[in-house]
Amino acid sequence: MSSSSSPSLLSSPLTSPATVLSKKPASPRAVPSGTARRWVRVVAAAAAAAAPVSAASRARPSAAEVARTVVELAPSGTLSVVGPDGWPLGVGARFVADAAGAPALCLAAAEVAVPDAPSSFHVEFQQSGARTPQCTMLGALTKPSDESVLKKLSTRWQKKFGEQIDQDLLYLISVDRVLHMEDFNEDGMWVVPSEYTSAEPDPLRNSAENLVEEFNSKHAEDVHRIYSIYVESDLQVADVKMIWVDRLGFDLHVHSGEGVFAVRIPFSRDVSDEKGVKSSFNMMSHHAWEVEKSYASPEFEKVQFLKKVR
Repeated sequence: MSSSSSPSLLSSPLTSPATVLSKKPASPRAVPSGTARRWVRVVAAAAAAAAPVSAASRARPSAAEVARTVVELAPSGTLSVVGPDGWPLGVGARFVADAAGAPALCLAAAEVAVPDAPSSFHVEFQQSGARTPQCTMLGALTKPSDESVLKKLSTRWQKKFGEQIDQDLLYLISVDRVLHMEDFNEDGMWVVPSEYTSAEPDPLRNSAENLVEEFNSKHAEDVHRIYSIYVESDLQVADVKMIWVDRLGFDLHVHSGEGVFAVRIPFSRDVSDEKGVKSSFNMMSHHAWEVEKSYASPEFEKVQFLKKVR
């Protein structure tokens, strides 16, 4: 796609307003009439939507939501206990999460399958090979005996792994404390257990990886343009990659001679499925193109914060 042409649009229709709307449209006298009409439609769609919450307060999911999402996506984790000899012992285990996010582990090793023993369970999930959010839950192992609980856990296991589980090997770990980390070498954050259990995992979790791959491979120029228009930065940029998308926005890694920087760009409103993500991305891409070509006024609040990650 040449820089003089309008950005390519994804297959879904444009139904949501741009992520950061101009405070006022460009004057029709300053732009071609067709462009002016398109811009009026954009503003009209924005006016019809509910008043957006400020970007600063809604830019990203809470730590509890991210932790729940990591637990839903990760196929395995590391269970650690203190053995009878006083030495700490950690073993890998596959698991599923129950409805409240408590991990249900398949444990065959008698050394660690000790009910009521103080334990920790660490899980992590790599996002696009660029970031690894993780969480560690502190609690105690319990042996579920209720038939309805075992049936639900067995159903979740079958759905996640495509195989049946020996119910005699199932153990639940209570969620007494939760430590969340955004990535390696990041400070941890303690999550209130009740917030963790009441949080919902991100609705885009199962499609986020494919969406990121599609945007980076088929719409790289649009990703770069959105960064250039919506982010306030004087970096000499070599490349821009999307690394994750969720219901509130998406994360970019910006590569430059000074290192790699992370920046968060919010959607204007929550999205709940692939169609909503593509619709919001389309609107942002088109609006960025109009601003780039001076067909629309660039009077919007740009994202100010970039964090160096390496």
